Amino acid sequence: MPVPQPSPLHHLPVGALEGMDEATWLDVIHKMDEVYSKLVTDEIELEEKNAQLEQSQQFIFSLLSAMSDVLIACNQNGMIEETNAALCELVGLSEQALRGTPVLGLLADEQSVQRWQLAMYQSASHDAAVVEINLRSASGEVVAVDFNCTPRHNSAGRQVGRVLVGRPLGELKRAYQQLRQAHEALKNAQAQLLHSEKMASLGRLVAGVAHELNNPISFVLGNVHVLQRYGARLSRYLQALHQLDLPAPVQALRAELRIDHLVGDLPSLMAGTLEGAQRTTDIVNGLKRFATAAHEDVTQVELNAVVERAMLWVKKGTSPRFEMVWTRGPDCFVTGNAGQLLQVVMNLIQNASDAASTDDATAPQLRISLQQDGGQVRLRFADNGPGIAPEHLSRVFDPFFTTKSVGKGTGLGLSISYGLVEQHGGQLSAANLPQGGAVFTLTLPMPKA
Repeated sequence: MPVPQPSPLHHLPVGALEGMDEATWLDVIHKMDEVYSKLVTDEIELEEKNAQLEQSQQFIFSLLSAMSDVLIACNQNGMIEETNAALCELVGLSEQALRGTPVLGLLADEQSVQRWQLAMYQSASHDAAVVEINLRSASGEVVAVDFNCTPRHNSAGRQVGRVLVGRPLGELKRAYQQLRQAHEALKNAQAQLLHSEKMASLGRLVAGVAHELNNPISFVLGNVHVLQRYGARLSRYLQALHQLDLPAPVQALRAELRIDHLVGDLPSLMAGTLEGAQRTTDIVNGLKRFATAAHEDVTQVELNAVVERAMLWVKKGTSPRFEMVWTRGPDCFVTGNAGQLLQVVMNLIQNASDAASTDDATAPQLRISLQQDGGQVRLRFADNGPGIAPEHLSRVFDPFFTTKSVGKGTGLGLSISYGLVEQHGGQLSAANLPQGGAVFTLTLPMPKA
């Protein structure tokens, strides 16, 4: 800021000019001091306004540089007056090279020229216009840009040009595609969560039904055991009675009612009833273990029995064409939760059935093998389906990931199985077979001797 200097008139002696008295001279000096002081004040204000103007220009420049959208400001004749870094990067020219050149020079084809001319006409009579034009990029490629063309006015309200702000449609399409994919994923996740909740409710229902079935099954087992004892007594009584000399009508009634045949059939009938009731009890207990797997204690589990039970249960709900090839091996015990291991094996068998059944021309097949290797046991589930797409191999165990349609898969089976296997200290992996099809390998540690 300049420091005010004394007026040069202060160095002149009073009365140096002829015809002027001292009062007049002092008044002139006073007026000159006021004018000089005003000039200094105006200069200070001008410098402050210049500083503010520079700050505003720097702010506007930073905004233009930070914009990811393409910006073009042109006059009424379509000559470029201002641009931003996004446009310079897109067309491969500097701001200095673009200023004063026509917008038409950036267009890539005649169709874009016509659209630009129509937008210029529309923006002259309306507030704004939207135009899609093709620009020539720095690499020579054609880039479609969706521009919003807005008229630009001066301080008097007169239109002096136009401002175009737009974004390459490739970015917009990618953003829309990502948004659409996210929306579809959200809808699928919602449907899968609803289905998962239904399955959880079904699990609670199964647990309750299994518990209620225990009572009538217990009645059947208890009554059949009593009937066996009663039958043995009746058989002894009838044998003793038939040794007597019975009247002819009684002998005829004995033959008509086939009493001897009925007595002979009673033991097998009751044995069959006991076997059916016992099988029902095993199924109910298995349902209870499956529905309340999280609350089961860790025990020694025989894997052959787990595989066979899972095959039995899944077979009831799969296609009759689905073939499971399994050869029972030597007893193989692991430490774990029987219900959880059953859930894992059932999921793997069901997934193999779904995958192998997609091709109607080939009979679906699953080969299950068990191999003990040192301190580990490996269960392999190899199907003859189409296999797993390479881009999906790294995601098959992700929660909610599924290639099935909504309602046919929750995307949680393999994810839950993966977590359960990890809780048992094992590993679950997926791969494709060279001859086609997928193979899932379940590895579990065996208890130390």
